Amino acid sequence: MTHPVSGIATMALIVDDDPGSVGMVSEALEDSGTTVIVARDGNRALELLGRIDPDVILLDALMPGMDGFETCRLMKSQPVMTDAPVIFMTGLTGSEDVRRGLAAGGVDYVTKPVNVDELIARVTTHILNARQIRDLRSAFDAQDRSIIAVTPQGSLAWGSPRALEQMEAARLVDNDRAPAPALAKWLADLPAQPVSTAIPFRDSRLILRYTGRTGEGHLLIRVEPQQGGNNDRILIDRFALTSREAEVLIWLSQGKANRDIADILTLSTRTVNKHLEQVFQKLGVDNRTSAALMADRLLSSRH
Repeated sequence: MTHPVSGIATMALIVDDDPGSVGMVSEALEDSGTTVIVARDGNRALELLGRIDPDVILLDALMPGMDGFETCRLMKSQPVMTDAPVIFMTGLTGSEDVRRGLAAGGVDYVTKPVNVDELIARVTTHILNARQIRDLRSAFDAQDRSIIAVTPQGSLAWGSPRALEQMEAARLVDNDRAPAPALAKWLADLPAQPVSTAIPFRDSRLILRYTGRTGEGHLLIRVEPQQGGNNDRILIDRFALTSREAEVLIWLSQGKANRDIADILTLSTRTVNKHLEQVFQKLGVDNRTSAALMADRLLSSRH
């Protein structure tokens, strides 16, 4: 059995209350050259993460007290915020249980009883992916780039210091770095969109643009300051819109539904629809997506 990452010391944290499972998995990892630390429950694992920085975490989904899903969620939240990949070990094979694990912050799962060769292969893959992401983060930090990475489930995986500072100041993330509701909705829709046609998220202070994916599947998003407050005037001058039509188009370009736009502007949904009819006619388009893309491209070119 080969070392998970040849020539590089690695550490694994196993969180499992089953002595038989712990013994088998520990032996396989130690035989491959990995240092193993064991926690028998979620609380002990969280305590250990305050003192150690493992390369990978192997987490039992079903444990007495705090289960693996809640343990993983806390591992990926403040104040712990480990960036070690979490692989669930579970006898649960239903799609809903798999989704729960991924939504909690896990990257993969293996079924019990564990096939040790499969486990070592997956551990190797995720350690290498995690180290590539760390290298990428270091490069962004060194260049003072404003970049965040988000999981396909919409949670913040990591961000450069500059990006996190900007988003916290704009209140787009809370103290646990959970996205604000409007941003969370935009992020939830993002994985299904091609990079070339994804509509940016616009806030009064920031613009977030989807720029691609990492090898592990995280969504890379560039964070930019919103330049000036003259977007309405740019749209009015370019497309001969009224002030209200420009406001509606700006919110449309941020991915807002007609009902949301009506609530924001204190209008009826019917009035918003009427304004959009005029916007479509003046822009020479016949749907929301085309109008939103035209507005975004124009505003982006002016900033």
